[in-house]
Amino acid sequence: MIRDALSEWRFWQVRQRGTLFAAALFIVMFAIYVSNHPAGFSPNVVQTASNKAALLAFVAMAQCFVVITAGIDLSVGMILVLCNCLASWLVVGTPLETAFGVAVVLLAGLACGMLNGLIIIFGRLQPIVTTIATSAIFYGLALLLRPTPGGSVNETLADVFTSKIFGVFPMSLVVLAAVILVIWIPFSRSVLGRTAYAIGSAENAAYMSGMPIKRAKLAAYALGGLLSAMGGLYLTFFSYTGEAALASGNAYTLYSIAAVVLGGVSLAGGKGSAIGAVFGALAFRTIGDLLFVFDLDPLWQPLFQGVVLMLAISIGCIGLARVRNRLEWFQ
Repeated sequence: MIRDALSEWRFWQVRQRGTLFAAALFIVMFAIYVSNHPAGFSPNVVQTASNKAALLAFVAMAQCFVVITAGIDLSVGMILVLCNCLASWLVVGTPLETAFGVAVVLLAGLACGMLNGLIIIFGRLQPIVTTIATSAIFYGLALLLRPTPGGSVNETLADVFTSKIFGVFPMSLVVLAAVILVIWIPFSRSVLGRTAYAIGSAENAAYMSGMPIKRAKLAAYALGGLLSAMGGLYLTFFSYTGEAALASGNAYTLYSIAAVVLGGVSLAGGKGSAIGAVFGALAFRTIGDLLFVFDLDPLWQPLFQGVVLMLAISIGCIGLARVRNRLEWFQ
């Protein structure tokens, strides 16, 4: 019995190795950050860092759903930007009007993700080609909504979602935990979730086993769009405005890929979790905070972030290259 327990524990460690590495990396870097911050480890410092990291965490989770199926979504950043612009128009007014606006924004993100999935599944196009094209469409829609930065948001709602609970714990982390509990865990344990992993591991074998391939792919892309919309909402809560920023959308897309790799999600598909992607996002965002707290020249910061992005992707590629048999990668 003890041997079985140890065997299960070792198996769990192997499966969660990427998540544990990302969590440890984040803890170490955040400890260095707060120990060198002028305000130290204070609720306000933690709140600010959490709010900034939440934006990337939502997009990283969105990317994770798709990457698990051995796909990639290069439109997640533009869905975030589109939903940010849409929220700056709709998430205002009375509580009822605000609730309606939030629902419309989330449904818009869901629809964007479903559009990606439908084109990839029934159009039989490569995910990278499809999502490059749709990202241009989403950015064009964002420009139509906000040709210049502007708009507003319900400040009461924004303050609630970017504040601290009991004056200590950041609300943004509570929301991230709730999303994992309500969306990721049920999905990963469902038939569609297991099928998504099977698609990433061996799609032909999953098809021959009678798994719902099309529904699983559609669900992965749709949930990716929904989570990107949540990121867009949080961006509006954080900035109180909407802006069709091309650079911002592209940056979040690239950083989401780095975050999922840092979080142990395999770019080959079939391995990883949204929890790891969240820790990967927290770690990657902390890198930027460290550059700030050590007063590095802003002109050098993109260079260092680009190096980290390259190293993060290289880690996943090196791990896959060392595998002699593809099945070993998923054990």
